[in-house]
Amino acid sequence: MPDPLRIMEADDELWQEYNDLATRSYGHPVGDITRLRPHADIRVAVRDGRVVAGGLGLLTDQFFGGAPVPSAIISAGCVAPEERGDHLAGRLLAERIRPLRDQGAVISTAWTTSNGHLRRLGWQAPVPVFAWSIATEDLKRGFTSPGLHIEHGRAEEGEELQRRLARQWNGPVQRPKWWSAWMDDKQQLITYRFGSGQTTTGVLSFSMKRHQRHGTDLTVHDFWAADAQTVNEMMAFLGGHHTRAATVQFRRSALPPYPTLLHNLHRYRLTAEAWHPWMLRVLDIPEAVRLRGWPSDVAIAMPVEIENENGGDRDSYLLEVKDGTGQITKTRAHGDVQLTRGQLAVWYAGGYRTAAAARLTGVTANSGEALTQLIRATSDLEPWLPEHL
Repeated sequence: MPDPLRIMEADDELWQEYNDLATRSYGHPVGDITRLRPHADIRVAVRDGRVVAGGLGLLTDQFFGGAPVPSAIISAGCVAPEERGDHLAGRLLAERIRPLRDQGAVISTAWTTSNGHLRRLGWQAPVPVFAWSIATEDLKRGFTSPGLHIEHGRAEEGEELQRRLARQWNGPVQRPKWWSAWMDDKQQLITYRFGSGQTTTGVLSFSMKRHQRHGTDLTVHDFWAADAQTVNEMMAFLGGHHTRAATVQFRRSALPPYPTLLHNLHRYRLTAEAWHPWMLRVLDIPEAVRLRGWPSDVAIAMPVEIENENGGDRDSYLLEVKDGTGQITKTRAHGDVQLTRGQLAVWYAGGYRTAAAARLTGVTANSGEALTQLIRATSDLEPWLPEHL
């Protein structure tokens, strides 16, 4: 009789088996399993003395409403090909999240191609994700340099700028101190800082790899700008690479969701490529609401109904937002708006910009006014997750 499946934290031996399994499952080595080992919680599933599945998780903060919210970020999950089809991934995912939840995570985020699988478990994608490709000559024509000071390399003032700008969106990671060194090693990034005088107003990081025929492939990974002048300077700087790079690639979700390319290009001939999106799940509704930032000009006290954690009946809550703080508590009142767990995640991230958009995804409400009021509570900032795991 085969041994029952056991899910446990990986020791050195189990970690190596998981690393080997990931290489076999993905078809290539997964470098983050080694690079992130000192920072990650690694769980594996063992059957008959061998690792049949595994994955890593990070406990870090993500900004929502300008406030850091503890998050379990899930990555590098794999199941042995011969073990697939037995719901093992779902069982392992629950056990990967559990220790991070015990340490304070109230939400969880993942980049995954298995959108349907996570959606059935209460996750949802708040926003589409695109990568962009544009001729370097078009950037050179479309943007002019305002003459800002440019310096090569990372510095604390650049890291501080990134942290400050990250608060202006829903989703960016509050990057730990080791984050930049990890990404520099992983992607061989080249970083420049832009500014005026002693003030840094922009940070640009990209990788350059030799093209298979001529020149280089240039891929932007980080694009943080405090104002339109800095955006122009950074785009013009990229355009200055036209003698070596025929195109500039903005890797998925690297470019913030503002329409600078729409407004500046003389000829709109860039290419957008859709990628699998990041997905979000709210693990602890009361704590996620309490820790999130809220607009100071929003005041609501609204009963809402939210699908329970097991995907069954809805529970009734009273959502209260006032003076930049929020709380949600159980109530017996019938809700004015009804949400599934996935719809809750999209709303939490500010993914619904209008009541019409929410209705078209299946959100139901007793009145249009109630739905509009609920959406206004989270739509002051746009969803954007530039970090990848």
